[in-house]
Amino acid sequence: MIAAAARNGGNGTARPLDPALVRRAARAALDEDLGERGDVTGELALPAARHVTAVIVARAELVQAGLPVAREVFALLDPAIEFEPAREDGSRLGRGATVASLRGAARPILAGERTALNFLMRMSGIATATAAAVEEIAGSGTRILDTRKTAPGLRVLDKYAVSCGGGCNHRMGLHDAVLIKGTHRAAGCSIAEAVREARLRGHEPGRITVEVRDLAELAEAIAAGAARVLLDNMDVAAVRSAVRAAAGRVTLEASGGLRPGKLREMAETGVDFLSLGWLTHSAPAADLALEVRAWSS
Repeated sequence: MIAAAARNGGNGTARPLDPALVRRAARAALDEDLGERGDVTGELALPAARHVTAVIVARAELVQAGLPVAREVFALLDPAIEFEPAREDGSRLGRGATVASLRGAARPILAGERTALNFLMRMSGIATATAAAVEEIAGSGTRILDTRKTAPGLRVLDKYAVSCGGGCNHRMGLHDAVLIKGTHRAAGCSIAEAVREARLRGHEPGRITVEVRDLAELAEAIAAGAARVLLDNMDVAAVRSAVRAAAGRVTLEASGGLRPGKLREMAETGVDFLSLGWLTHSAPAADLALEVRAWSS
């Protein structure tokens, strides 16, 4: 199974999700939907003894992501529900393909339907968009990177989905890597001082990034000892010049307004990474549905 953790080291290789985190996310979403009274429609429309067989299907081509969370949604509602994935996360599905089959009591299956689909649709949408971005720049040597522009409370799941689509995870949050941004400098912090302080505090050079806007700031970041530089909102010509100026001395990441369909030319500048906030804040949800195929009392 393709899976991912909070951070995969920037290599596009996925790691398993923490079951406790999955449980918390599923529980919070169910609490939001069910409130204190539960599924009032299901309880009046369906006998307690009613059982169903159902399938989750893809209604369009997509890259699948979110199975661990969908499974947990139904398990929290009724541990007796049988949830059988047809494929692993990271799989490419055609229209009409089965994502998973379910068997069990009708009430909890239908009570969990929308919550499970919400996770699957969001996460598969992110994975599908990421896969499109990765495919667009295939062969260039440049890799696709995510950002912190994620849904509040769902960052690990959003980044998991990026990995399922073949992208690389950046820092999980403010706590696990140094990124010296223009806003820090606007508040009176110099590149040299910030990099020096980061290294004195034991941060690995590879986890220290400086955001720059032009070649002069790039030179300053390299001279300060940063190992990574983020080229902020530079056009293709400027990024190409930055790649030549850096001459392989630092890892370069281009960022700002990038999205699938407009990536190839930027990748061919020779930059190491393209970071796309679009993947986790604007990728369209994938089209999935739960269909009841049979029932018995």
